[in-house]
Amino acid sequence: MPSAKRPAKVQRWMDVIAAFLRFRFPISFEQLAAEVPAYADPDQADDARMRMFERDKDELRELGVPIETVAGEEGGFSSYRLKSRAFYLPYLMTADDGAAAAPPIRPKGPGYQDLPILSFEPDEIAMIARAATRVQHMQHAMLAADAATAVRKLAFDIPLAIDGDSAREVILQPSHASDHDVLELLDTAVRRRKLVDFDYRSMERDAHSRRGVQPYGLIFLSGIWYLVAHDVTANALRHFRVSRMSRVVINSAKAQSHDFEIPSDFDLWSHTLSRQAWEMGDADATHVSVRFDPSNRFAAAGAELGDADPEHSDCRRFVVRRPDAFVRWLLSFGGSAVPVAPSTIVDALHEVASNTVALYLAATQEHST
Repeated sequence: MPSAKRPAKVQRWMDVIAAFLRFRFPISFEQLAAEVPAYADPDQADDARMRMFERDKDELRELGVPIETVAGEEGGFSSYRLKSRAFYLPYLMTADDGAAAAPPIRPKGPGYQDLPILSFEPDEIAMIARAATRVQHMQHAMLAADAATAVRKLAFDIPLAIDGDSAREVILQPSHASDHDVLELLDTAVRRRKLVDFDYRSMERDAHSRRGVQPYGLIFLSGIWYLVAHDVTANALRHFRVSRMSRVVINSAKAQSHDFEIPSDFDLWSHTLSRQAWEMGDADATHVSVRFDPSNRFAAAGAELGDADPEHSDCRRFVVRRPDAFVRWLLSFGGSAVPVAPSTIVDALHEVASNTVALYLAATQEHST
């Protein structure tokens, strides 16, 4: 347990944020230390206190708190600031058919008087409620919970009566607790670097198996959570879809020690940025050749995601583990990206395109009648 002289990190972060928001101008570390008890510990050396602040500053920035460093003149000491406009959300209000609305009441205190006001039109409020409802229907536990939380927060400042039924549906519809519980277990294993065992259902191979992995991190890509992990049996890096996991067990031996070390050359952020939805999963990789229309700038940009194709000089080659995701991506180019090989992808694109056209024509006919 933390001692009285060394409060918990979260408490220290709150003290830092509160101290910064009290000032409208940049402050030095000495001024900040006078406001934050953890930085004013007389038993700590000055360089130790400064290192603690630098770690806190970097971690808060990673969490989205925009602390700025202001360089000193002529090489002098730096100062720091946190602008209230960059930290607080704006005030929300509704525009009632062009009528003048009373501005929101601003609480007393530093920072609140300078915040901007964001005004919503009635149709925009209705669109928010409908969008939140659609997120619920995606059946992703974390997104569903976030959507419900967002609607609740908006309801404090703006009325959702225009589409109240949709708003209530978003708030009351239960989320999928099983996915949420699995994510929490995996998050714990990632942070503590503990081995994990779980049952995994592979849709591509239509098989169930017990997996043992070293979890490197969790990523959210194209609406799906994946665990990036080293598969101990296969001795290879794999991406496991969280929704297909069950009976997740964290190694309980030596609970306070790491079970493994992540390779020094592995960076989860860089790894995630270099991956597309069609590359994720544990299915066998398929090499797909695609011909792009260079006159279409969007197609030209899409071509950059592939590699040179040794068999088709006018094509780009892609490594595909999720054909469904890849076909949907190709469809978005409207004919400016055409698969050449293999035939399974070519046929799949034709089928999806035909089904999309049929749905559009049916909807058009229904609307006209």
